[in-house]
Parts: sequence; structure tokens; C-alpha cells
Amino acid sequence: MGGIPRLLIVAGSDSGGGAGIQADLKSASAHGVYATTALTAITAQNTVGVQAVQVLPPDLVAAQIASVLDDIGADAVKIGMLGSAGVTMAVARALAKTTAPVVLDPVMVAKSGDALLAPEAEQALCTHLLPRAALLTPNLPEAARLLGTAPARSLPEAEAQGHALLALGAAAVLMKGGHASGTTCTDLLVTPQRTHSFSAPRQTTRNTHGTGCSYASAIAAELAKGVVLPEAVARAHGWLQGAIRAADRLEIGAGHGPVHHFHEVWP
Repeated sequence: MGGIPRLLIVAGSDSGGGAGIQADLKSASAHGVYATTALTAITAQNTVGVQAVQVLPPDLVAAQIASVLDDIGADAVKIGMLGSAGVTMAVARALAKTTAPVVLDPVMVAKSGDALLAPEAEQALCTHLLPRAALLTPNLPEAARLLGTAPARSLPEAEAQGHALLALGAAAVLMKGGHASGTTCTDLLVTPQRTHSFSAPRQTTRNTHGTGCSYASAIAAELAKGVVLPEAVARAHGWLQGAIRAADRLEIGAGHGPVHHFHEVWP
């Protein structure tokens, strides 16, 4: 099918609009890609916390994916919040209908510290979805949790954990350095062939809600266009840095506000 590139987003809803499927839609739009969705959960959420979570029935999640793939199709898939083991396994089964590259963002904890993935779902994610991922995009705490170890404290440790996640089945791993210390933030794209490094000065702002969701969706949008993985990450990384720099201009909420997804197009 020709026309605009298509990105299928499988994720939960953030009622505050800064993360989750709302951030994914904004990211896809900012990158010139048509986004479809399969909603996995509904959250009552704002910039200061998560007040309620309702995970949707696995069959309903699978039906959304099938509906999109049967008619519209997908050039790439981005997976975010899954919520439960049942939803995780249903998503894995539903994606058997497509060979599109999958960007898997292992969403486990919200910026506020609230849990977004049931503990029993973590094993289901590793078993059923991680081997399907063209790219896994964990932050340092998420990578450590998936591996059952302590978070990496240096770039060599982060690279080693990336290789450990490759051994679990992911085709490539983006070890995001936002939770590390220091004045420079470095992300490592770890592949079986080599490791690519993406660095930027660490920015001083509390408005970073949705960075992980937005980053993964931006990468997936570039993959949907047919861009090769290292270049897709480079483009998404540069765009996200601009979105963080412009975040304070939005003045949204009293807590961790969102990044500015449309910093390149809004006046």
C-alpha cells in the first residue's frame, strides 16, 4: 500500500495528554506519519501523579489491533504500556499478522513513581514480546528490572546490560541515559554488530513527562518511513532534545509537565 507511512501504536491513555497514547499520537504527527491506535488501558493521570488505572480486556485490545491491520495496515508498530500479562500475550498473538518492525518501550513506572505494569506481566513481556522487538527502549531502571540486577552506573555497564537484553531476544536495544548522573546525557544503541552513541547536554527542567513514550514513537515513525535504525534514532534524538528545550514554554500543570512535541511547527 502506498501513501503516507502508517504507525500502529499500542499503548495506554494518559488523560493529562503528556505521555501514553496521546504523546505517541503527537510524536507521530510531528514526524509526518499517520498513526492508528490500540488502547490497552485507561489512566486518570495528570502532571502530579496517577490517580486510577483500568486495564482493558485482552480480547478487546487484540480486536483493535486486528481491525487496524486487516484494513489500514502498518509500516511500523510502537508498543508502550501493556498493564497485564493477559494483554501482553494478546498483543503478541495479534502482531503475528504483521512483519512490520516493532519498537517496544517497556513502560513499568510513571514519572510520578506509580506502577503501570503488573509484576507477573514482566515475564510475559520478556517471553512473548521482547523477541519480537526490532528495538527495545528501556531507561536504566527498566533495563535493570528486566535483567534482575542493579541499574547501570557507567556507560560500559549500560552497554553490557544492552548486550544482556540482546541475549534475551531483542534485535537491538536503546539504553536511555536520562536517569544517569552528570552534565551530559548519553543514549547507547546496542546492536549485535556495534554500539552507537547519542549525547546531548543535560537540560535543566522538570517538564520531561512523556519523554520515553515520545522518543520511542518518534523512532518508530522514522522506521515507518523506511529510515534505517541508527538514522531513525539519531533523528528522534535530535527532535526530542528540541522538545525538552521548549517544554517550559507550555506551562502545563503543577508537576512534571510534558515536552513540546510541536516545537518545530508552533510559533
